[in-house]
Amino acid sequence: MDVDLVVPMKHPRDGKSRLRGAVAVERHPGLVLALAADTLSAVVSAGRVRRVLLVAADPLAVGELAELGVEVEIVAEPGERSLNAAFRHGEALLKADDPGAVVGALQADLPALTAGDLTAALTEAAGRRAFVADRQGTGTTLLLAAPGEPLDPRFGPGSARQHAASGAIPLRQALPSLRSDVDTPDDLAHVRALGVGKHTAELFT
Repeated sequence: MDVDLVVPMKHPRDGKSRLRGAVAVERHPGLVLALAADTLSAVVSAGRVRRVLLVAADPLAVGELAELGVEVEIVAEPGERSLNAAFRHGEALLKADDPGAVVGALQADLPALTAGDLTAALTEAAGRRAFVADRQGTGTTLLLAAPGEPLDPRFGPGSARQHAASGAIPLRQALPSLRSDVDTPDDLAHVRALGVGKHTAELFT
């Protein structure tokens, strides 16, 4: 069953505040864009992904993604500027076109993501409302709705517990690249050891 994914993104200058200092200050927006570009490059090459909708705080500020070879649909975030509101907004737009769509919420900071891990997660979910916890086991990197059912995103502190409490099924496969989001310098070191995509790698060569 094919899935439509919603990916949120702050303005590159504002995103990933805990990573400030990982690269020179003037290159920080480029790092945020590189993380997203590698994430989205893997997503669009994965099997079973039908549409990818990037909900951006400033669509013009992420236009450089197209120059990096990433072709996705980009829309502006809603008036309520929160992560869950961005996911709900993207979900509403996708379901307006196809009320029976399987909609998923994916974080934009998975630079080591492989198409294989994403496809494996979608296969394991098998049309059920399900989620992938991050490698620490507390956050969520991917949330999937059942066909035509609400996504009901509950991202934020302790989101893995929140999603499980709401009835979403935790996926059990290893999926190392899908569990490795990047919030801190330690996370960045982890994904670099795991193997990041070309855009993130280029910042450290």
